[in-house]
Amino acid sequence: MASTGNNVLTKGIPELADAFVVLVKTEWNAHLVDRLEEGCIQVLTAAGASYKTLVVPGAVELPFAVQRYQNGASRKADAFITLGTVIQGGTPHFEYVCQMVSDGVTALNLTLPVPVIFGVLTLNNEQEAIDRTGGVHGHKGEEAAITALKMIALNRSLD
Repeated sequence: MASTGNNVLTKGIPELADAFVVLVKTEWNAHLVDRLEEGCIQVLTAAGASYKTLVVPGAVELPFAVQRYQNGASRKADAFITLGTVIQGGTPHFEYVCQMVSDGVTALNLTLPVPVIFGVLTLNNEQEAIDRTGGVHGHKGEEAAITALKMIALNRSLD
């Protein structure tokens, strides 16, 4: 999904009127993350899927919220989409946060019965986020929602 002009992903988007997707987004960099969420909502709505949004303080908290929701909610999700932006700073904190979040989402994908989509942008600067939320590199929020819908369809086909 990182390349420009990746139009293969937009082919064959399933319409899943009964699908329920939980978006888990960060408060940190809200002005950027909200754009990712808007892209997700556009795609999910167009496909007839319903959604709910949970908000956590930062990216490290994303995996906890996904697991806690799936284990405790009465309405189970068909997929989760994690949304956030982690922007490089002047310390190694960036690497630690990125590693923790990617490890957490990977662990969830290996343990939960539903897909968890990695919609966290790991960036060198804010301009890269703008470029990936409707700019020259497409819209990663839309791509995350398309991926969720395709993975829900795949998951259902395997039952």
